Amino acid sequence: MWDVQEELGAMLVFAEHRYYGESLPFGQDSYSDSKHLNYLTSEQALADFAVLIQNLKQTVPGAADSPVIAVGGSYGGMLAAWFRMKYPHVVIGALASSAPIWQFPGLVPCGEFSRVVTRDFSRSGVNCDVNIRRSWKAIDNMTSTDAGLRWLSGEFSLCSPLKDKVDGVLFKSWLQETWVNLAMVDYPYPSDFLQPLPGWPIQVVCKSLAFRSAVSDQQLLRGVAQAAKVYYNFTGGSSCLNTSETATGSLGIRGWFYQLSGSPGRSSGPPTVVAACPLRAPSAGLQACTEMVMPMCSDGVQDMFEPQEWDFQAFSDMCKATFGVRPRPAWAHAVYGGKDIGSHSNIVFSNGDLDPWSAGGVAVNISDSLVSILIRDGAHHLDLRYANAQDPPSVRAARALELQYFQQWIKQASWR
Repeated sequence: MWDVQEELGAMLVFAEHRYYGESLPFGQDSYSDSKHLNYLTSEQALADFAVLIQNLKQTVPGAADSPVIAVGGSYGGMLAAWFRMKYPHVVIGALASSAPIWQFPGLVPCGEFSRVVTRDFSRSGVNCDVNIRRSWKAIDNMTSTDAGLRWLSGEFSLCSPLKDKVDGVLFKSWLQETWVNLAMVDYPYPSDFLQPLPGWPIQVVCKSLAFRSAVSDQQLLRGVAQAAKVYYNFTGGSSCLNTSETATGSLGIRGWFYQLSGSPGRSSGPPTVVAACPLRAPSAGLQACTEMVMPMCSDGVQDMFEPQEWDFQAFSDMCKATFGVRPRPAWAHAVYGGKDIGSHSNIVFSNGDLDPWSAGGVAVNISDSLVSILIRDGAHHLDLRYANAQDPPSVRAARALELQYFQQWIKQASWR
């Protein structure tokens, strides 16, 4: 985004999503109950951005006639696409990077996400995914005894030792999310989006999981521990691993990275870009329990995880117990159209083939102005990151094409 901003002479604005960061409509009471949280919806957020852009045009010198393009990654990419759909008079186009707008009930198979993660590990090292699949049973065996629990806690350098099999179940969930996060941030160069990591971190992880034949549970899990420490302690600065956390404060619950941006301007005024900042707050989970119902499952055969069906009723009960609300599984489809979006225009959907969220993204051209860009060897919204000398040719080509669409939209806007 920053490179494009300079090339177009645009103004880049980051707008914080309501209920995250300091944007608390009811102050410290904002998270207190469902009554106060009722105003946390994507629809309300989109309206906020529309009002913000209106205000910017009224108050920033030279911005009155500037067109705006929305740009976002992940949930922010979803917002960018939906912003163009709902407010075409406010933004002239949108770049929706790694935006899983189809990761909703009935739109894509619930197991695709897990299969993309598995494919990343499979192609990054010999037997890497196979040994992760074997590790779940090994963990069950180790957590069945007090001695095994102590050994596992020590081998992984856990801050809080595992005490029983229930802790073992939570430990496996922590590892599962670790592998998912690594797939999201498998960038070709060192980065610290979620944690400080080396370039191509899954390849580094898989070096500890290259067992070619059956090994003892302890030997296998020693390799898993070394692999996990690549993610949690690559710099060597952590004295222990905290199983209650899988990311730094830059990531919200369920791995959502909220970012919205609007963009360039018309020839008669300076371009404008609006974006929302990274967030972390309890309310991120609430959105999953109201409008953002995204089915996930695994079968342990086509993926490297334990078999787990999508159980909507169990998910609904958890939401009720946690937030006092029940999810609306069909709401996003009703509000935003699901796959019936052909009447809209000027949206670019970009997805990297390494990114698990690409499973719920738009991967085909829908029309001449609703286009898909697939980025080989691209992880989570790689195209929105700063240009890097180690970027694969695919993302350089994607950025160049995205810029062409921006310029085309700006030119079209100048004709009106």
